[in-house]
Amino acid sequence: MSGLTTGYDALLRLERATVRFGGRPVLDAVGLDVVEHEIVCVLGPSGSGKSTLLRAVAGLQALDAGRVLLDGRDQSGVPAHKRGVGLMFQDHQLFPQRDVGGNVAFGLRMHGVSKSERMSRVRELLELVGLPGAASRAVGSLSGGEQQRVALARALAPRPRLLMLDEPLGQLDRSLRERLVVELRELFGALGTTVLAVTHDQGEAFALADRVVVMRDGHIAQSGTPLEVWQHPADAFVARFLGFDNVVDATVSGQAADTPWGKVPVPDGAPQGRRTLLVRPAGVRLVAPADGLRCTVAARTFRGTHVAVQLQPRDAPRLEAACALRDAPGPGDEVGVDFDAAEVVVLGESAAT
Repeated sequence: MSGLTTGYDALLRLERATVRFGGRPVLDAVGLDVVEHEIVCVLGPSGSGKSTLLRAVAGLQALDAGRVLLDGRDQSGVPAHKRGVGLMFQDHQLFPQRDVGGNVAFGLRMHGVSKSERMSRVRELLELVGLPGAASRAVGSLSGGEQQRVALARALAPRPRLLMLDEPLGQLDRSLRERLVVELRELFGALGTTVLAVTHDQGEAFALADRVVVMRDGHIAQSGTPLEVWQHPADAFVARFLGFDNVVDATVSGQAADTPWGKVPVPDGAPQGRRTLLVRPAGVRLVAPADGLRCTVAARTFRGTHVAVQLQPRDAPRLEAACALRDAPGPGDEVGVDFDAAEVVVLGESAAT
């Protein structure tokens, strides 16, 4: 599936970008546009090519074929330090011998910015990232979250047209990541920053991005708004990568599908024939054992907002249901299952077609 955005002039454009390691394509003719002021998050499992894509845009990895264009200019042969992009890695890579201000001002020094301008910019950025007055602090005295903010301020200091983030919150604990991702979204919106970020964390990407790009084996599997990708995964791979386990082959006829779980209703206008079916956990409704597909509760897991209940039918794949805590049955209980068509998604053609 294409990652191109149409109707706008792209700040960044990849045209059939290809990188091979040992003859194997890690990026395989990837096309991707990022328009000005857009936040794009690239998701994918390890080995999908997402970090290689970022490095190719930054000039840290040469292409074997294709082009990277910034503002319409081919970047072939342009070294990383002359591309005018900002890059922030998950391990921060702060200079331990410099204080906070020295780290933030580093790129400005390299660009020949005067001392007074550097000091003013450092103050401004430390205010923006929530570290006012921290310029003289030693980086070794900072917490992980504070170091992340300093690394971000340093990347933003030269006012890059494009800011690239590689697993920007990967080393932080979950509660801090969830707080910082909201702050980043607000900060980038206020600054009008164009962002290309790579992450393996779906929650982080969906909270931060205007557009999500899911990669698989060097290709773009799906590109769309967070809502589009979440509501309508392109195929079984994307659905499973997003954490949906209720995915089976099915034959759709009219408003129902024949599945290993029996007849499952599908939305009006669903594609017909041999397909792959996704049933969201919210669409697995628990009823009396006599009133639906009989299942045994195999396990249940508290997820904060709900309980994930693992259900094992006889001679059929396991199902996951989402239940309110007060309604969740316990392991070993017998229940029946009914399905809500509004939570059923008909994906692409079945692999068995």
